Amino acid sequence: MSKMKFGTKVLHAGIKPDPTTGAIMTPIFQTSTYVQEAPGKHKGFEYARTQNPTRTVLEENLAALENAKFGRCFSSGMGATDAVVKLLEPGDEVICTNDLYGGTYRLFTAIYQRYGIHFKFVDLNDLSAVASAINNKTKMIWVESPTNPMMSIIDIAEMVKIAKKYRIWVCVDNTFATPYLQNPIDLGADIVVHSVTKYISGHSDVIMGAVITNDHILDQKIGYIQNAAGAIPSPHDCFLVLRGIKTLHVRMDRHCENGKLIAHFLKNHPAVQSVYWPGFEDHQNHAVAKKQMRQFGGMLSFTLKNDSQEVAFELMRKLELFSLAESLGGVESLIGHPASMTHASIPKEERLKSGLTDSLIRLSVGIEDVEDLIADLRQAIG
Repeated sequence: MSKMKFGTKVLHAGIKPDPTTGAIMTPIFQTSTYVQEAPGKHKGFEYARTQNPTRTVLEENLAALENAKFGRCFSSGMGATDAVVKLLEPGDEVICTNDLYGGTYRLFTAIYQRYGIHFKFVDLNDLSAVASAINNKTKMIWVESPTNPMMSIIDIAEMVKIAKKYRIWVCVDNTFATPYLQNPIDLGADIVVHSVTKYISGHSDVIMGAVITNDHILDQKIGYIQNAAGAIPSPHDCFLVLRGIKTLHVRMDRHCENGKLIAHFLKNHPAVQSVYWPGFEDHQNHAVAKKQMRQFGGMLSFTLKNDSQEVAFELMRKLELFSLAESLGGVESLIGHPASMTHASIPKEERLKSGLTDSLIRLSVGIEDVEDLIADLRQAIG
């Protein structure tokens, strides 16, 4: 078969009918171990922390979606991020985007800095600042694009260009974009991380992460960490994600369509001050978004002209269809307050440097009828 397009990959890449029964769905191999014919003589599976057939199929499918060769799944997005940081050694330095998911910031600063790994938070849109932050201890540039929650777009190809000059890795958290909208490996990134919990699973019923690469040596190191540290997902969760992936492209089209309409509704509302969404032509890096993304996603953030936390909280209390909850990327629409929820672990002074105020509101636009979503926002904003 010729090279599969994305909508075919989600259904077929790495997935074959079960050879025993012909089941079209990958079975849930709910087992802790595997019987061996003799010591060391087995069917490719020894112990379920090390390998599981359901997980293997999912890992191969995720790698294919990112146009990569290797994928490893973890028990959460943070477990995947943790595995990547474990590639480093005490004394190493990482340059990170200064607009970063709060859980990632917490892991970097509260956990790994205690072990001698140092993190520099830099505006990655300032290429001279990135180059200036690099020294002989720098081993990685950590990118989110779009960023959480300010929806900044980082030029991945430019980050790769700088990194190759200094022979350092580029790791991209591709959670917001998903493999359907953006493929960092194609842009030269060494590693891609996903919170599979979000759009890839898409139904708010799984916690999972993934690390994807084209580099055999990196994959072997990540695989060693996966087995040694043991932060693996369950076979049942792998099955649920395989089911969710089958509609990823269909869901993302609707997320993007709804996100666009809601972004424009908010931008034109007299009570709204600012809307952060990369599809606007006046977005700081709209041209970069057009270059490296296929569409602009279903995530956006906004502030009101009455710029207070209390007014933001009152708006969120009035909503009926948008549920107040952490997480994102599910089929249902969610609203969140980053300063007190997803990014509360970041000190206020650091949040403000990237524009994350106490009144910022973040939307994960779902796949409901967009007219109902807009009506809900209209009545809540007043």
